[in-house]
Amino acid sequence: MSRWHPYVTVACVVERAGAFLMVEEDRGGPQTLFNQPAGHLEHGERIRDAALREVEEETAWRVGISDYLGMYILETPDGLTFHSHAFLGMALAYMGHEPDPAILAVHWLTLEQIEALEREGRLRSPLVLRRIRDALAGRFYPMDVIHER
Repeated sequence: MSRWHPYVTVACVVERAGAFLMVEEDRGGPQTLFNQPAGHLEHGERIRDAALREVEEETAWRVGISDYLGMYILETPDGLTFHSHAFLGMALAYMGHEPDPAILAVHWLTLEQIEALEREGRLRSPLVLRRIRDALAGRFYPMDVIHER
């Protein structure tokens, strides 16, 4: 009997002047997909630090994290389970380096543009728009709800 292991991931909603920081990825399908800067928690890494690292690696933007959006659980059709910790951040500085090679492009998109991508089936997961809507609705928590070492 194999043991079940959820994947622990992080994502960051970053808004600036009415647009959200998004990455465009080639996931091997017929069209590219869009996501917030996101990725997997590495061994020994704090969740907040993972979110900061992923944003900078994927977008070349340094951000400040202000709040915790919560943990979002996603079960995929192929039986994988993701525990995705989401954060609310603000853009601080563009660092100018090339983003992670897996990222095709970095975009600042309005909510309307992201909703159009959802209608086209081009969001990486249903969590992308859910996190943005939660942030816009003020559904977030202070960072001290996370208790790490």
